[in-house]
Amino acid sequence: MEIIIFLIIGALAGFAAGLFGVGGGTIIVPLLFIVFTQMGYSPDVIMHLALGTSLATIIVTSISSLMAHNKKGAVMWPVVTNLAPGMALGCFFGAGIAGWLSSGHLQIIVGIFLLWVALKMFRGGKKTVAVHETLPSTPKQLAAGSGIGVASAIFGIGGGSLTVPYLTRYGVVMQKAVGTSAACGLPIAIAGALGFMFFGIQDQANIPNAIGFVHIYAFFGIGVMSFFTAKLGAKVAHQLSPPLLKKCFAVLLIVVSCFFLYKGLV
Repeated sequence: MEIIIFLIIGALAGFAAGLFGVGGGTIIVPLLFIVFTQMGYSPDVIMHLALGTSLATIIVTSISSLMAHNKKGAVMWPVVTNLAPGMALGCFFGAGIAGWLSSGHLQIIVGIFLLWVALKMFRGGKKTVAVHETLPSTPKQLAAGSGIGVASAIFGIGGGSLTVPYLTRYGVVMQKAVGTSAACGLPIAIAGALGFMFFGIQDQANIPNAIGFVHIYAFFGIGVMSFFTAKLGAKVAHQLSPPLLKKCFAVLLIVVSCFFLYKGLV
């Protein structure tokens, strides 16, 4: 029964990711939080488990996305080489920071992040920062990657919500920014998943069917289904009104954000 539930979550998360053009983590984390709560897991580990498992599932979807963007020549590999090491290290140690934070604090942080994503979608991604013509130096890209990696671990995402704005700010065209972000999502997801496993084991988190803070059944069920349904969601998106869809999804994110903020504050 658990596997069926996780397959359904994967189908919904993948479809929504393709339909709304957002990372699956924004869908997976709230759904896993609800499911793990209903499964009777300790409130002290539910949020950590949702974040770690979300990052693990992004390994699968990022491979699919990376292959598709690379075929179109939209991946800037020199930039990936500069960003990826910092992202991987940042995400691994970000998992440690997440493990140190209480479940309530994580809920508040994720709630604020989802609210930020929702407001950004409402605004339609309008640029509010000056656009520079060239990317920063390699050390600065490495530092930026580290920051994105830490945030990705704490939010349980592949980093696209942060990497794309970073690249477009420095004059990278949207298609290449998205493609490069997809490539960067793989090291983020791998390092984050390993980090949540490692720090979960260090914390002696005794969770059924899990390695540290990564639920194995959820990883396989969500990973497999989201791999296929993301493509279906993308096809449907081309047949509907993207602006309207994104606004509807933004409303959903606001509701989920309020839910997390309420749970974290109570």
